[in-house]
Amino acid sequence: MNPYQVFKYVPLSVLQMLARFVARIMMWLPNLSIKRTIRINMRLIEPNISKNHKQQLISQIIRNQSLSSVESIKSWAMPPEWSIKQIRDVHNKQILLEGLANPNGMLAIVPHLGTWEIMNAWLNQFGAPTIMYKPVKGKRIDEFVLQGRQRLNATLVPTDGSGVKAVFKTLKQGGFSIILPDHVPDTSGGVVVPFFGVETLTSTLASKLANKTKCALVGVSCIRREDNKGFDIYCYKLDDPALYNRDTSIAAAALNKAMQMMIEPHFNHYMWGYRRFKHLPVIGNPYRASDSDLQDFISRLCDTNS
Repeated sequence: MNPYQVFKYVPLSVLQMLARFVARIMMWLPNLSIKRTIRINMRLIEPNISKNHKQQLISQIIRNQSLSSVESIKSWAMPPEWSIKQIRDVHNKQILLEGLANPNGMLAIVPHLGTWEIMNAWLNQFGAPTIMYKPVKGKRIDEFVLQGRQRLNATLVPTDGSGVKAVFKTLKQGGFSIILPDHVPDTSGGVVVPFFGVETLTSTLASKLANKTKCALVGVSCIRREDNKGFDIYCYKLDDPALYNRDTSIAAAALNKAMQMMIEPHFNHYMWGYRRFKHLPVIGNPYRASDSDLQDFISRLCDTNS
């Protein structure tokens, strides 16, 4: 038996308690990599926030990211029905149903926001989506994650040309797929456009699929309730014509703007511990830049955006 299956027997409430405890410890460690990443991300997108507000945000982001991690692990260990039962309210469900009824198919736009793995099981109730899967580092954990996702109705395809073709075929047949478009792509598969006001390398895959198929685009997120009693699903209608533009720069910029609209109401639930801005014009990788070079870049960024 895969050792990660032990999480099947640990109550979610216990895992969440441990995650909060670990998050508090992480806040005491001054040189933690994830804290530095969050600080740099906050400096890039919110350069004028106060020191106290920034510290509060870092604490909230680390806690939510820790919670989402254990919730995802629990979801992979359990049957899909368990994840579905964790959903309490669905906001604007009609938007999702309309998207699924589109004869050109539907692409669910899912940023790294909240606990998307629990939402994944919920979305799979509505059909058999084609989803690209990138193996996780480590044989045991990859087997565990893959086993969890294979319990769903989804068809898993690789994150290469054959996978893209499979998703394209699914959309052309009126089916649906789920994509996380806010990862950092290879330079050959991206364009530099604003995300939260920062010009950064951005994936063009979702934009190209939308342009070629004219599928419905529906934003979906899964956010832990404030009372910690389950999760709420939020659905967003993404119908800006720019999202379908043949110019991938225009379309990708519109998609980043749409994702920002989804993220802002639940800002501290976004995975700001991810190095989203690894490829920036002028400075390159801000996570490897000196503090003075980073500050100079941020000052120029503020002048440009003012």
